[in-house]
Amino acid sequence: MTDIDEQGRPEPPLAADETDTLVGYLDYQRATLAWKCSGLDAAGLRATVGVSSMTLGGILKHMAFVENHWFAHYLHGREGQPLWTTVDWEADRDWEWNSAAQDSPEELHALWEDAVSRSRALVEEALAGGGLGQPARRTWPDGRAPSLRWILVHMIEEYARHNGHADLIRESVDGLTGE
Repeated sequence: MTDIDEQGRPEPPLAADETDTLVGYLDYQRATLAWKCSGLDAAGLRATVGVSSMTLGGILKHMAFVENHWFAHYLHGREGQPLWTTVDWEADRDWEWNSAAQDSPEELHALWEDAVSRSRALVEEALAGGGLGQPARRTWPDGRAPSLRWILVHMIEEYARHNGHADLIRESVDGLTGE
């Protein structure tokens, strides 16, 4: 049974195998981002702190891209969501961050939630087909391929880093604080 905290986040398991622990921590970090971005209108999702141009909406869209990038593109060697393949990345390397200001809160949340749902299915598929040690189908330029284990740990790190940003931005919007 999964324990749910007061913000609706699933607590990572206290005593589980490596796979369930890693997936549990990733889901906890995903739920933290969902909590930090919940209940805000477009202005709230576009708010910045200090001189940074980072927004909560930008974080949602960036993390949707990152979910697709690591689980569909690298791990399975697939193109993933069509949105990402139509972007001129050479013209704007930060497109997902910059374009988020034109998206509605509903669009941003749906994009991210869809990406998370696809990623969960892709992780399940990979686990059924080879476990945590299996290499990604795509390699880095030097020919090395990260393992599913590496990708999961990297995604936990990516969410944790951006959740720190989300804490600061959300507090500046309406004073919401916590973890």
